[in-house]
Amino acid sequence: MARGKFITIEGGEGVGKSTNIAFVQTLLAARGIETVLTREPGGTPLAEEIREILLEQRDEKVVTETELLLMFAARAQHLYQLILPALNEGKWVISDRFTDATYAYQSGGRGVPAEQVAMLEKFVQKSFRPDLTLLLDAPVETGMTRAKARGKLDRFEEERSAFFNKVRKNYLQRAKAEPERFKVVDASDALEAVQARIESIVTQVLAV
Repeated sequence: MARGKFITIEGGEGVGKSTNIAFVQTLLAARGIETVLTREPGGTPLAEEIREILLEQRDEKVVTETELLLMFAARAQHLYQLILPALNEGKWVISDRFTDATYAYQSGGRGVPAEQVAMLEKFVQKSFRPDLTLLLDAPVETGMTRAKARGKLDRFEEERSAFFNKVRKNYLQRAKAEPERFKVVDASDALEAVQARIESIVTQVLAV
């Protein structure tokens, strides 16, 4: 049985990840490909518990190192309990964020040295990386307007614009450094245009 592919959908707040993850699943299903949808942090019962800890509003300051380690603790559980078993069964896994988000948010946004993130990445993932990363990109103001319209914001969504501008900058730098894996999609465009671009990218992946 051929191993499945691992597709990650990345981007800041309010860029339409949920809508377009469902669209990618529909594209693959139309071609008879069985998929597993998941998210980070989360994806398994234990990893979802860690997600709740990470996103919950609290009076106690969450130390940056704590946040980073919790992200990778959830990722380790997610990777070995869900992602790798599904891929080995020939399923394609579509994840709402993965390690690129940790570089963007904890390194780009919080200022954690990228070398520290890379060390944990190597420890947890070994050489494992996504086959394709769709980066949904939009100006911070556009994304935050959409995020606020959804309702109550979580601990990350309440950060200031300066934080999210650093997150976006880091994402775009990573995309520029790995153009074969990353495909950038202008998420500020009309949904039809966004999904036409996504369909073109996925079609190219299927042809390989």
